[in-house]
Amino acid sequence: MWDLTKGSPIKKIILFTIPLLIGNLFQQFYNVADTIVVGRTISIHALAAVGATDSLFALIIGFAQGMTAGLTILTARRYGAGDIQGVKCSFAVNIFISIAVSLILTCIGVLFARPLLELMQTPPDIINDAQKFIVACFWGTSVTVLYNLFNNTLRALGNSRAPLIFLALACVVNVVFDFIFILFFHMGVAGTGFASVAAQGLSAIWCLQFINKFVPELKLSRDHFLHIIREIKPHLHLGLPMGFQASIISIGAIIVQVMLNTLGSNAVAAYTTAGRIDFLATQVSLSFGITMATFAAQNLGAKHYARIRHGVQQTMVLSCALSIAMGALIIAYAVPLCHLFVGNQQPVVIHLAQTYFLYNSTMYALLSLLLIIRYTLQGLGYSVLPTLSGIVELLMRSFAVIFLIKLLGFTGASLANPLAWGGALLLLIGSYISVSRKLNALETSHETDDVPRPHGVVNNVKSSI
Repeated sequence: MWDLTKGSPIKKIILFTIPLLIGNLFQQFYNVADTIVVGRTISIHALAAVGATDSLFALIIGFAQGMTAGLTILTARRYGAGDIQGVKCSFAVNIFISIAVSLILTCIGVLFARPLLELMQTPPDIINDAQKFIVACFWGTSVTVLYNLFNNTLRALGNSRAPLIFLALACVVNVVFDFIFILFFHMGVAGTGFASVAAQGLSAIWCLQFINKFVPELKLSRDHFLHIIREIKPHLHLGLPMGFQASIISIGAIIVQVMLNTLGSNAVAAYTTAGRIDFLATQVSLSFGITMATFAAQNLGAKHYARIRHGVQQTMVLSCALSIAMGALIIAYAVPLCHLFVGNQQPVVIHLAQTYFLYNSTMYALLSLLLIIRYTLQGLGYSVLPTLSGIVELLMRSFAVIFLIKLLGFTGASLANPLAWGGALLLLIGSYISVSRKLNALETSHETDDVPRPHGVVNNVKSSI
């Protein structure tokens, strides 16, 4: 386990982020592998069908993933404070909440998949395949949610390496299952969904076995579940806003998808292809952001306030530099990257994807700053501000849909993300400056890095200021 409250901040952040980054890349490889297999072995329409479900899937699953990330913030804070019994109780209540929420989301997703796709104006030539794929994914909501909970809990305790191993193994299984379900069982796009669910289910099982065997801090007894009623409220206070934030952002993506569907299957396929590559390219920024949530929470628990500010500043510089370099590489190699997904017989799709990269890849630095600030505030216990930034993203994407897509077509859709990133960042910059000043005031009031780590749960930083 990594203790992020000691040693060089940037060194600890980098060492924690590297396996997290590789793990996130493997996570995205699920989607990339599905897209490549579908696009190259079934048809371009099947590829568009899978892409047409992205925003809908993110709306449901994104809520659960965001919620589990929020739930484990309190776990990380207690670990930083040295409260191991508090960590166990936190893990127990998080399991209970995750199971309850995943069952609800499964019912909603399976029952309302078709009406939602129709509401999104999914093109008639791809809606049947889109429904088959998304329903297959929704049936696996429980394993997806539990895997993310176990993964985020290990990270909260400073372990970002074990989840990487499980993801790497699961990705290999996912690719094998893709070919088996599609080429041998002829299950079409539904087989792709079931392959991903089965692979992630294996990851969840491996992760739980690792926790039971090697992580005594998370080994539970019946007594730890007796405190669920008392523990639910403070955990939901952090978990629900992060879940709603992810859903709000996904609603913006759905609005873009609705208008994108009116541009035809080629536009949907291009947006899907570019979006997959875009997700991979932005994993560096996302990984640093996720690290900062754990870093801020652990150091808040240990009352190392100056360390939080220094870590954030150093990470901003490094992440922005890497984001700029990544954006340049994506633009330079856009065509061969697109060929991986759609071959070289789709010039219209490739041209549209290049347009997407031109407007998105040049703005990766904005996204990098946004993610670092947002996750840091969440790690410090600020749940409202990040949610408000999600609302700003929704408004900016809605603007792109209502005005820019109608005026500029696919170019307008390509501008949706940069506008959303910029608007949300403007909101959070001022908030982070204010929080940073409060942390500095706490530090100068004799709360230094030399203070012994307290026992028990540390209050939300807002109540300490």
